[in-house]
Amino acid sequence: MGTISVSTTTTVFFALLLISSVHSFYLPGVAPRDFQTGNPLFVKVNKLSSTKTQLPYDYYYLNYCKPEKILSNAENLGEVLRGDRIENSVYTFQMRKAQPCTVACRVKLDAESAKNFKEKINDDYRVNMILDNLPVAVLRQRRDGSQSTTYEHGFRVGFKGNYAGSKEEKYFINNHLSFRVMYHKDPETDSARIVGFEVTPTSINHEYKEWDEKNPQVATCNKDKTLIQGSTVPQEVDTDKYVVFTYDVSFKESDIKWASRWDTYLLMNDDQIHWFSIINSLMIVLFLSGMVAMIMMRTLYRDIANYNQLETQDEAQEETGWKLVHGDVFRPPINSSLLCVYVGTGVQIFAMTLVTMMFALLGFLSPSNRGGLMTAMVLLWVFMGLFAGYSSARLYKMFKGTEWKKTTLKTAVMFPGILFAVFFVLNALIWGEQSSGAVPFGTMFALFCLWFGISVPLVFVGSYLGFKKPAIEDPVKTNKIPRQVPEQAWYMTPVFSILIGGILPFGAVFIELFFILTSIWLNQFYYIFGFLFIVFVILLITCAEITIVLCYFQLCSEDYNWWWRSYLTAGSSALYLFLYSIFYFFTKLEITKLVSGILYFVYMIIVSYAFFVLTGTIGFYACFWFVQQDLLFCQN
Repeated sequence: MGTISVSTTTTVFFALLLISSVHSFYLPGVAPRDFQTGNPLFVKVNKLSSTKTQLPYDYYYLNYCKPEKILSNAENLGEVLRGDRIENSVYTFQMRKAQPCTVACRVKLDAESAKNFKEKINDDYRVNMILDNLPVAVLRQRRDGSQSTTYEHGFRVGFKGNYAGSKEEKYFINNHLSFRVMYHKDPETDSARIVGFEVTPTSINHEYKEWDEKNPQVATCNKDKTLIQGSTVPQEVDTDKYVVFTYDVSFKESDIKWASRWDTYLLMNDDQIHWFSIINSLMIVLFLSGMVAMIMMRTLYRDIANYNQLETQDEAQEETGWKLVHGDVFRPPINSSLLCVYVGTGVQIFAMTLVTMMFALLGFLSPSNRGGLMTAMVLLWVFMGLFAGYSSARLYKMFKGTEWKKTTLKTAVMFPGILFAVFFVLNALIWGEQSSGAVPFGTMFALFCLWFGISVPLVFVGSYLGFKKPAIEDPVKTNKIPRQVPEQAWYMTPVFSILIGGILPFGAVFIELFFILTSIWLNQFYYIFGFLFIVFVILLITCAEITIVLCYFQLCSEDYNWWWRSYLTAGSSALYLFLYSIFYFFTKLEITKLVSGILYFVYMIIVSYAFFVLTGTIGFYACFWFVQQDLLFCQN
C-alpha cells in the first residue's frame, strides 16, 4: 500500500509539472519581456524593401547614422533566404521616459550617397526597424472610413516634390523620426510589456550655428527640445549637402495585451472582402464537388448494373464500355520510370505541405516567428525524402522495373536539382544588383549539405524499404498483345480533356491565391492558415474527383492510356496558376526593373511547377485507387 501511495503521489507531482510547463510555453524568440521604467530599449534595423523592385538592401547600404560597431543578429535559415539583415542601430530609448528631439548624427552626402538615396526614393523603398520583435509601422487611414487602426510596414526613405513656384522635381529625405512606443502595464507591478511600435517620418532641413560633435544643437528644436513644426523646409538630397538625423520618442499606455499585440499588424487587407470571398469560394467548390461525385457514382453504378444484366443474359461477349479494355488498363506506361520519379516527388511535396500547415495551425509559424515558415518548409522537405523514395520504389516495383537505384537517384536529385540550378542563377542576378537578398555562399553550402547529407540518403532508405515490400498486384492479368485504341471524339482528345481538368482545381484556390501573392509580393503578412488548410483539403478533393470522372470517361472510350493522363489532368491546374500570376503582375504590381521582372516570373514558374507536381500526384493516386477498386468490384 505504501508503494502504491508513493507512486500515485509521484504521478500527480509530475502531472502538475507538465501542466505548469504547458502554461509557461512560448515559441523561441517570441517570449514576452517585462521592462521596468528606465530600462534601455535597443532598436534594431532590418532591410530596406520595395514592392517596385522586390530587391531588399541592407539598411547601411544608404548613408544612415552608424553605431561605433555594426553587429549582426543571429538569423535563422528562413530570414537569410528572404533577405532579412538585422543589425544594431544608434536609436536607443529608455522605457517610459520621453525623449524629445534627440540628434542622432550628421552626415555629408557625397556623390554616391546622394545617388543611392535618390534611387531608393524613386523606387519607393521603405525602412524596416524592430523593437522587442515588433516591426515599426506607420499609421494609415482605412479606405472604408472606419476608425480602426491599420499599419503600413516600415516608413519611406523619402519623397519627391518641388518648391513653390518651381517645376523642377527634387528629392527629400525623411531625416526626423517621431517614435511612439505603446506599452501594457501590469496592474500589480511596475513592469510593462511593449505592445506597439509606431513612427511618423518627417523631412526637416535642420538649422544650426556651429556644429559640435560632442554636444550637437539644432535651432529647429526649441529650448524644450521639441520639434518646431511649420517653420522648417524639407531636407533636400544632393551632393555635398549635410543631413542631420534626429528623432524623438513618446510612450503611451495601451489596453492591448501582449498576446494580442500582433492583431493590429495583421489587419492589413480589406478583411470583410477577404472573409466573404473565401466563404463564397468554399461554398461554390463544395457544391461543384458534390455534383461531380454524384454524377460519377450514378454513372458508375448504372454501368455496373448493365454489365451484370448482360452477364445474366449470357451476353458478356457483347460487352461495351471500359470493360473491353480491362486487360490493358494496368499495362506499364511509356516512361514509367519518370512517372515514378514525379509521383515520389509529389508525395514529398504533399507531406511537406501538410505538416507545414499543421505547424502553422498550432501557431508555430506565426509572423512573430520571423523566418519560421521558410525554415520549416526547407527542413521538412529534406526529411520528407523518406516518403518520396518509398512511394517511388513501390510504384516502380509494380511496373517490374529493374534499375531501381537509377530511379531512386532521379527522385532524390531531379526536382531539387532544377530548383537549385535556377536558384543559383537568380542568386547571381541579385548579387549583381548588390542586394541583401543574395544568399551568402555559406548558406548555399548549408542548403547543399542538407540536400546531399540528409535528403538524398533518406530517399535511398525509403526506396530500400519500398522494394522490400511485396509488389502491388494487379487486379486482372494484362493481355500480352495491346489492344488498339479507337479514334477518339474531339472532346476526349488528350489535350482538350487535360486542359478542362485543370479548371476546377484552380477554381478551388484562386481566391486564396490572390491573398498569398499579395503577402509575398506586396510585403503583407499572411496569417489565416485555418482557411488555407480548408482550401487545401478542398483542392485535394477536387483534384481527385475531376481526375476520376475524366479517367472514367476516357476508359469508356476504350482508351486505356490513363497513367500519364491522370497525372496531367490534375496537374494542368498549374498552367492556370501561372496564367493568373501573369494577370496579377500586370494589374497589381508596379515592377519596372528588368531583373525584378525576371525574378517574379522565374519564381512563379517554380511555384507553378511545384503545384503541378503536387496536384498531378493527387490526381494520379485518386485514379489509381479508382481503377483498382472498380476492377475488383466488377470481378466480384
